Amino acid sequence: MSWRVTAPGRVNLIGEHTDYNGLPVLPIAIDRDIRVDFQIVDDPVVRLDNPSARFAPFAFQLKRPIEAADQGDWSNYVRAAARGLLEHGVPLERGIEGTVTGSVPIASGLSSSSALVVASALALLKANGVTLPRLQLAALMARAERFVGLEGGGMDQAACLHGVERHALRIEFDPLRVTPVRVPEGWRWVVASSLVRAEKSAGARDAYNERARQCRDALEEVRDAVGVERTPSQESSYRGLVSAGDLDGLLRVARRILAPVLFLRFRHVVTEGSRVALAEQAMRDGDLHRFGDLMVRSHESLRDDYEVSTGELDAIVEVALEAGAAGARLTGAGFGGCAVALCDDSTVARVMAALAARFYEPRLGRPPTGDMMFAPKASVRARVERLGD
Repeated sequence: MSWRVTAPGRVNLIGEHTDYNGLPVLPIAIDRDIRVDFQIVDDPVVRLDNPSARFAPFAFQLKRPIEAADQGDWSNYVRAAARGLLEHGVPLERGIEGTVTGSVPIASGLSSSSALVVASALALLKANGVTLPRLQLAALMARAERFVGLEGGGMDQAACLHGVERHALRIEFDPLRVTPVRVPEGWRWVVASSLVRAEKSAGARDAYNERARQCRDALEEVRDAVGVERTPSQESSYRGLVSAGDLDGLLRVARRILAPVLFLRFRHVVTEGSRVALAEQAMRDGDLHRFGDLMVRSHESLRDDYEVSTGELDAIVEVALEAGAAGARLTGAGFGGCAVALCDDSTVARVMAALAARFYEPRLGRPPTGDMMFAPKASVRARVERLGD
């Protein structure tokens, strides 16, 4: 008997670098996915391959401790899932063997890695007849993925496990909650690759982790200065600070006490958190241009305060806006990867044509491929299906 796990990637619409600071995000799961076609084996072992020569076949035993492969090895994401389940107390007495394929562009800020983690976990749970609540599994896999050395939050895994067709997802943390938000009819998204790989398991990892540490340091100093009571959830998040509602006053205190770079990081996190709530309301109101304006402000903050944009991402945003997009911003961690533009039915073709002519053809000498630029739809959550015998 054969099975298939399908786990979608995601595009984050707004709320970047806020999840690991305990503030909300607003992504969509997309109709691009990672698939694991597998059979259940009686031995506690994982054997997986990939049709691409870039990804070598691998095998490992399902017993603690599960050791990491070399940094950047794709098997580490599968190992992370298995390790997380074992440490949670899930008995993995049976294993899987099969093939991994996918349509999520790799290293593009669209969560191909988290989709692989989630898909691997669902396959192993199916093999062992175990079911976990999806919120619990999302939180567990967010912790597990840190096995690869990235101090990430929980957005990607939650979006993968809770996607709803034609809906964005407001994802909150401490505790994890997911609320679908209907995307208005006629809103269209365009995802455009910067042609710069965002390898969070490799080159960009240190820069990403540095910002996570800077945010923690800034939180510690500002919290002490304003006298916020310490609670377990506030130890790792900004929620206790921003819940007071006086954002301007908070920023005045932060500017006075923080080193310049910490202030910039702090300002991005707290203003981006406020933009998520405003963007959700704009989506509920069907206000395309208000949502788009918030996306532009998000990109400016990511470029200037968080310093994770690139010249290529800035160029995509500029071209998209000049071609008529209501808004555009980098999506994902930055350091390369993709940008996302908000369009409507009347502008989406014009924006894609402008990006092809003004961004891709000067760099490639040809039009972009379907992996470089596409118009995703909000899609459904990860699932396990039985294949024909």
